[in-house]
Amino acid sequence: MPTSSATDASKPAASGGGVQSLERAFDLLERMADAGGEVGLSELSASSGLPLPTIHRLMRTLVDCGYVRQQPNRRYALGPRLIRLGESSARLLGTWARPYLARLVEETGETANMALLDGDEIVYVAQVPSKHSMRMFTEVGRRVLPHSTGVGKALLAHTPPEEVRALLARTGMPAATEKTITTPEGFLDALDLVRRTGYAVDDNEQEIGVRCLAVPVPNSPTAAAISISGPAGRVTEAATEKIVPILQGIALELSAALASTASAQA
Repeated sequence: MPTSSATDASKPAASGGGVQSLERAFDLLERMADAGGEVGLSELSASSGLPLPTIHRLMRTLVDCGYVRQQPNRRYALGPRLIRLGESSARLLGTWARPYLARLVEETGETANMALLDGDEIVYVAQVPSKHSMRMFTEVGRRVLPHSTGVGKALLAHTPPEEVRALLARTGMPAATEKTITTPEGFLDALDLVRRTGYAVDDNEQEIGVRCLAVPVPNSPTAAAISISGPAGRVTEAATEKIVPILQGIALELSAALASTASAQA
């Protein structure tokens, strides 16, 4: 979920004729997501600038609706009703992406995927398969850990190192193959390479014989990446030089399309 802009007590009644309490409630939900999904009222007050009584009133409403739950330690956590909304929006995002993934398949010849960062995991939300008889299939809805995937590297490349280390501590770094990166230092080095080159590589790290190239979708409403995957014998270093600019160009087009859709619905 994208980082929200600050909301403070001096903010005028909602912009564009909207409802201020709704804007504030969604802002609090986004702040909770940015903080890892669980916060205290004082933390929300400090980050949003809203007075504690206002936050308490909004949180009680969100608790009553099931979008937030109160923990035994009195802190607040994102609630289960958000899961259904998230799954529906992820499916919709995948639907919007399919024409762009289809073009990616046409131009590269390899299977194209779209994935999101959902909590500490990568979830695949769309795929268009290659026309080759030898190809990679990733089931839509499949969840994997970020450290062994190209999309995971693309999605985490600009995340602060301390947050990456915390995520890896929570998930562990099990080896899917002998080429999987299994140390935080090794993964942080891989993220540094992504930042320098502009793309991520999974070189037999999730599955032996399969190579993936991935790039983030800039300014996506939620952290998203697209990738191509295929046999290592086809997705060679020479092929990488041709494929990466195509990936980056289509990611930019998809980003513009998502921004246009968002503005049209605003």
